[in-house]
Amino acid sequence: MVKARSQFVCQQCGASYPKWVGKCENCGEWNSLVEQVVHAAGNSAVARSAAHGNILKAQSMRSISAEVSTARLGTGIADLDAVLGGGILPGGVMLLAGQPGIGKSTLLLQIAAHISEDALVLYASGEESASQVKLRARRLGAVAGDHLQFVASTSADDIAATIRSGAYKLVIIDSIQTLSLEEVASAPGTVSQITNSSNVIIRAAKASGAAVILVGHVTKEGSIAGPKVLEHLVDVVLQFEGDRYGGFKVVRAVKNRYGSTSEAAIFEMSERGLSVVENPSAALLAERQNADGSVVLATLEGNRPILVEIQALVNSTNFGYPKRTASGFDLNRLNLLIAVLEKRTKLNLSDKDIYINVVGGLKLADTAADLAVAMAIASAAAGRKLDDGLVVFGEVGLGGEIRSARLPNKRIAEAKKLGFTQAIAPKSGKKNSFVRGAHDLRQALIDYMK
Repeated sequence: MVKARSQFVCQQCGASYPKWVGKCENCGEWNSLVEQVVHAAGNSAVARSAAHGNILKAQSMRSISAEVSTARLGTGIADLDAVLGGGILPGGVMLLAGQPGIGKSTLLLQIAAHISEDALVLYASGEESASQVKLRARRLGAVAGDHLQFVASTSADDIAATIRSGAYKLVIIDSIQTLSLEEVASAPGTVSQITNSSNVIIRAAKASGAAVILVGHVTKEGSIAGPKVLEHLVDVVLQFEGDRYGGFKVVRAVKNRYGSTSEAAIFEMSERGLSVVENPSAALLAERQNADGSVVLATLEGNRPILVEIQALVNSTNFGYPKRTASGFDLNRLNLLIAVLEKRTKLNLSDKDIYINVVGGLKLADTAADLAVAMAIASAAAGRKLDDGLVVFGEVGLGGEIRSARLPNKRIAEAKKLGFTQAIAPKSGKKNSFVRGAHDLRQALIDYMK
């Protein structure tokens, strides 16, 4: 009897090795190799495919009919519809990923309950039993109708067959890491199982016209678990970010074939599920006290302007190497800004511990936060504070110059709406009495620190 041959496959990038190694040479991940059985049909299958196949009949782009069903399914949450480009497209496959406990299943059950008022919806769970899902549905008030149906299964074959039946308008699968195909020998969650299960489900969705939402796990670094090919296969990739223990939670599109990737929906968790935050700026600044180290930043979540407080704390270090800590802000960017402050403004921060906090649990990816973070550090180090009516935004270059920010008019309008009177921002050619233009970081600190 021929002994089955095995190989070791990296669960991050899909690279294969004849024997186990501690570190994948392709992507650099440690302890990511899993043993899988190799089927001996490779060369024969290639030889057969070379002699078979039919010539495809092509048609001109002009002759292709575009009369397909484009009526989107509304989620019942206007901000989430904007992120998706107008709603869930029939036949589209969406991947929703986020930290455990952040509220992915809660959000999807709310969406399923709303869509089930007019269409048949299937919630397929490979992680929870029917009674566990029923408890959450009862808390959210999602058990009223018979159009929301549930099945507990980890078989990708069975779920794909159910999708191909055409009975359901929306199918939610929680989660793709728990599914497995009977023909694939590896365990659920491996690269081969995720790739093949996703392919089978996506083909079923395209054939039946049903919309499918896949729940994806994330790694400890925050990236989507599994092979990168999973993100390429689906039509929409949504990232669910925020603090799972409190604060605001943000849903943004990382990839969207049918809409923009510049929108964001902001939620907060309550006993009745996730609800949209109508005025996040007012909520974030409600408990602010204007002290040294506190600066109000006009930032953007997608195309939505938000005012958020940046807090800085500067202490003398008790160790030989100063500590830098950032919550909600990139640590490498923080170290760069500290170096610019030391070089361009003559502030001595080499013997200081520096702590940065973005209030509300938000994670900033906006480069216009540079000026606010730098001014907060300088304010805390000097023990001086900014005026109550000042809002700050602008990118800081390595030479200390302040560079322009995206959509400044939206930031300014949001600041005016909340009662701010002046903005420290990059100088522009247009005259604006609200904006106090600043050419470089040193001049901004001299002019606006009291």
